Amino acid sequence: MVSSGFRVGTAGQDPATVERLLRSLPEWFGIESSVAEYVEAARRLQTVLAWPGGGDGLTTPIGVLLLERHFPVSAEIHVMAVDRAWHRRGVGTALVGEAERVLREQGVLLLGVKTLGPSDPDPGYAATRRFYEAVGFLPVEELRGVWPDDPCLVMVKPLG
Repeated sequence: MVSSGFRVGTAGQDPATVERLLRSLPEWFGIESSVAEYVEAARRLQTVLAWPGGGDGLTTPIGVLLLERHFPVSAEIHVMAVDRAWHRRGVGTALVGEAERVLREQGVLLLGVKTLGPSDPDPGYAATRRFYEAVGFLPVEELRGVWPDDPCLVMVKPLG
């Protein structure tokens, strides 16, 4: 899909892009062990990328979304990151839209995501929650114990 100066599509695994983008956003991805886990996950998970321009494959990706399947009818956004220069330009929305398209083709009915819960006042994650709500995710429950020190908000979006 081409939109507003960028293109999104599924791609082969790209751990180098995941690492580059996560390290460029330390306010969201500042825990080294988490970055290492995401990079390792990028070696096995289904990948959606965004490229600037026509996406001829010769440019550096500006966004990435990794999908993890838990059951045949459900999947989760494992991680998503967009180059700071491309924030608020529709890249994240397009990545989620492409992920939804692919998952629907595979018979997936429910897409989930976990993010920092609202009981933590972090303004960056408040924006993250607003983004997910804007693209149709609904908050289900804030949990303690999923992550060592942080509240985890589970959000879901029906795809069927």
